Amino acid sequence: MFIRIYNTLIRILYPLVIARYIKKRKENGKEDIKRFNERIGRPSMKRPEGTLIWFHGASVGESLSMLPLIHKMLEIYPDAHIMVTTGTITSAELMAKRLPERAFHQYITIDNPLFTTRFIKYWRPDLVLWFESDLWPAMLSGIKRKNIPLILVNGRISNKSFKRWQQFDFISKELLGCFSLCLGQSEEDAYRLRVLGARESVCLGNLKYAGLPLPIDRDKENEITSQINGRTVWLASSTHHNEEAKIARMHKRLKEKFPDLLTIIAPRHPHRGPEIMEAIHETGLTASLRSENGKITPQTDIYVANTVGELGIWYDIAPLVFIGGSLIPHGGQNFIEPSRVRDAVIVGPHMFNFTDAMNRAKKADAVIQVNDIEELEETVTQLLSNKELLEAKRSLAYNWANGEAKVLDGIVEKVKGFI
Repeated sequence: MFIRIYNTLIRILYPLVIARYIKKRKENGKEDIKRFNERIGRPSMKRPEGTLIWFHGASVGESLSMLPLIHKMLEIYPDAHIMVTTGTITSAELMAKRLPERAFHQYITIDNPLFTTRFIKYWRPDLVLWFESDLWPAMLSGIKRKNIPLILVNGRISNKSFKRWQQFDFISKELLGCFSLCLGQSEEDAYRLRVLGARESVCLGNLKYAGLPLPIDRDKENEITSQINGRTVWLASSTHHNEEAKIARMHKRLKEKFPDLLTIIAPRHPHRGPEIMEAIHETGLTASLRSENGKITPQTDIYVANTVGELGIWYDIAPLVFIGGSLIPHGGQNFIEPSRVRDAVIVGPHMFNFTDAMNRAKKADAVIQVNDIEELEETVTQLLSNKELLEAKRSLAYNWANGEAKVLDGIVEKVKGFI
């Protein structure tokens, strides 16, 4: 009943309200004007022959998490093609660079039954894998009407969302009832999905644990390694405001114990490079900025690696990594990526964005969690002073990350049953 009412209202409201909102998005550069026809269900390319598997993710995070599964499915089904839909310009640009052969990108349509029906009728997907918690009624009901298998992958229901959905369980039951299968990120997520109306909901693990290795330009890496010239090096990755200044002051103290120390800072937001340089200079240290082609000289204390797409280089070079966004109450950043590269990994106290992963990693002794900058300094000192301990922590992190990556095989086996 809810979906029927929703679809009727959307048809009425689109020309009166929603079209104006879309117009503003266009004016603000949030819509791809050249490809806007895709947003109203008018594709920009011909449907490939044969089996077509459709992957959908809202934005960059979901897009990246689906890449390992895309590669695996194309390997298993050599005659199949994969269509990836997202809703943002940034994710479209990313997919253009990262999608393999036989995979292509389209923008997801605006959730109007006129557009979604047109989209589904044209593409005729054999299977749909939905990688997000935003459930669009017109699209989901359209897929169900055509009896196309629909699987929710990496489903996540936060405490806040769960409580809100429970108040409107008549809606959640209709929406989740469109899915043939729901795969929760954790056992808790799978349970919540069942409570909210999923027909079948299981946990096979978090697909983000199975991410592809970050790209590395070996020529650039060799150039950087040559400039470092054997110095003691560690990395502070994905840092946020206020963390860099603390790390700079910490470097000053660490330098007394490790005179040849080089600290690399790869900020979460590259545009903050000049701001970070200013904070470092206030401590009296010497720094270089990568975005301005800065070099690492014997006098360089801190190298600010504020470029896009080069994080794989820094993880490969540094044996010890601190993950930012965790000394401040931001919730942390991805600590699994450096673990896969065999880095020893340290995080701060605020890792609530990765609660399930942290619990699993701590159980395996695969991550070191500190409470503040003082403990971070002690831990870095201990690991840089003790090569055997550093190697042991690197191995523990790598073995854990490798084991967690097996989630991909479990998901593939489940998905194969629907093709």
